[in-house]
Amino acid sequence: MYKHIIWDFDGTLFDTYPVMGQIFKETLEEEGITEALDEIIKHMKISMGTALRHYENAYRISNSFIENYNKKRLSMEFSLCKPFDGIEDICKYIHAIGGRNYLYTHRGESAITFLKDYNLYDYFSDFITSKQNFERKPSPDAILYLLTEHIINPNEAIMIGDRDLDILSAKNAGIHACFFTDGSNACENSDYTINNFQQLYSIIGPAV
Repeated sequence: MYKHIIWDFDGTLFDTYPVMGQIFKETLEEEGITEALDEIIKHMKISMGTALRHYENAYRISNSFIENYNKKRLSMEFSLCKPFDGIEDICKYIHAIGGRNYLYTHRGESAITFLKDYNLYDYFSDFITSKQNFERKPSPDAILYLLTEHIINPNEAIMIGDRDLDILSAKNAGIHACFFTDGSNACENSDYTINNFQQLYSIIGPAV
């Protein structure tokens, strides 16, 4: 059904939010601030900018806090964050049947390093990170670039993500969207909703 699969990174390919949230929580605690991990992750899942703005407004956290958090995250996340169960198998399957995987993330080059470290890199055909400086989701610009660059029929493309921003970016670009969730939230704009990656096989189809 779909030949071109565009993947978000954090919370979709890799289970990063629990690690990022815990590091953020510990960094807040160093400032004498106590916040529930679930609450931190809730804000992060909207966007990292949303989380930072929330805690800046609530506690007037400084640039030094943000620098400290980013330093800790970069030093710890590579050893702690892993792909979700089934990611390697589904990416390998898409590649094997002639489909193409693409990465679209607001992260920098660390996302590509993760893919290489977990032997996923060779299953991907292109990578959109913060390095390209596209307007952030839900802007369609990065997806439209992929459609043009790889001569993709929009009807054969789908974006998979865990946030409303991912889904809206896809819909704004005129392609289909699949919402990945643990069941705690929903996205009314998505064409599909899954809670494990085994469900993707029937959506993508047996062959491309």
